[in-house]
Amino acid sequence: MGPALLDSPNDPIACYVLAHGAGAGMNHPFMAAIAKGLAQRRIATLRYQFPYMDKGSKRPDVPKVAHATVREAVAEAAKRLPGIPLFAGGKSFGGRMTSQAQALEPLHAVRGLAFLGFPLHAAGKPSDERAAHLDDVEVPMLFLQGTKDDLADLSLLRPVVKRLGRRATLEEFEEANHSFHVPARSGRSDAQVMEDLLDRLARWIGAGSSTS
Repeated sequence: MGPALLDSPNDPIACYVLAHGAGAGMNHPFMAAIAKGLAQRRIATLRYQFPYMDKGSKRPDVPKVAHATVREAVAEAAKRLPGIPLFAGGKSFGGRMTSQAQALEPLHAVRGLAFLGFPLHAAGKPSDERAAHLDDVEVPMLFLQGTKDDLADLSLLRPVVKRLGRRATLEEFEEANHSFHVPARSGRSDAQVMEDLLDRLARWIGAGSSTS
């Protein structure tokens, strides 16, 4: 596989295998903030790069290549942190490629998937077709979504999560967009939203890592 960055505290309770979004790689400030914040909460993060990003291309890899990269990253995390509970997912495109890979064939030893803004549809084209494969995902799923996300109309996502039943949890962030940016009128800063997101993500991973 290509480049990967492991951010880990001395005594991690779990590891989150984190894939980047379509337009920015693993070194994007958002990705770095997630890794740093989770490390402060005793959760390791393995960030990695899809091949197209590593080559400097703007065109995302075809699903088959992306799915293989997800599997390689999970295997790398297991090798670097043997015995540590694994979770996987990512920002937007990276999260969707992870869930597609899981739906086709369960990722080895992964206990759950966490999505940092699941891209349910293209901007301005509401649809829930991209969620069809989630029915084949049998591990717990966490959806962290802004209420103003142009790529996930909540009137469509909420029924999807309800359909998935106990496997799925939806955490909403008022006024946040697809990048978890909030306007000044929301009364919160982006930094506060990030801390809230990290707390909810870490709590969910912690609960999943403590179950046998």
